[in-house]
Amino acid sequence: MRKLAAAAALALTAVLATSCRPETACPAIGQAPVVSLTVDRAYAPSVKTVHLKACQDGRCAEADLALVPGSIAVDQGCEPGSSGGDGVCSATSSPNGTLTGMLMMEALTANRIEVTATGTDTAGHPLPARTAAFIPRVAHPFGEQCGSFVTAWVVLDAAGLRQAP
Repeated sequence: MRKLAAAAALALTAVLATSCRPETACPAIGQAPVVSLTVDRAYAPSVKTVHLKACQDGRCAEADLALVPGSIAVDQGCEPGSSGGDGVCSATSSPNGTLTGMLMMEALTANRIEVTATGTDTAGHPLPARTAAFIPRVAHPFGEQCGSFVTAWVVLDAAGLRQAP
């Protein structure tokens, strides 16, 4: 009888302890498995096309990228709020001279990835093949309990291809 009472007390304590923990709500946000490319602004005027190939975990994806002008967000400031704090804030996008593109992968993991960029310059001549191998970055923007976001981002310039800072 004592063992049964002790087991019941232990079970009740476990239920109470778990019900008192604050629950963390995780956002229902998915991440596209892409390799992002930025062509540096000093190199962008000489680049016409980029073909990207990425291999990870024995799987490869490759495509001619749709290059679009890159931009940065410019803070437009905040209006004063009614209670003294910030009210409505805004920003605008401003071209920064880069070109950007994305390569869709089947999956993207935290394992080593190898990315190769080829393409043509504005005169139609081939660009030198450039390769970079690196470990994608892993972040937990909503906390460890909400899963991780894996990013693979490379920069192409006249010197080569490298993981973005």
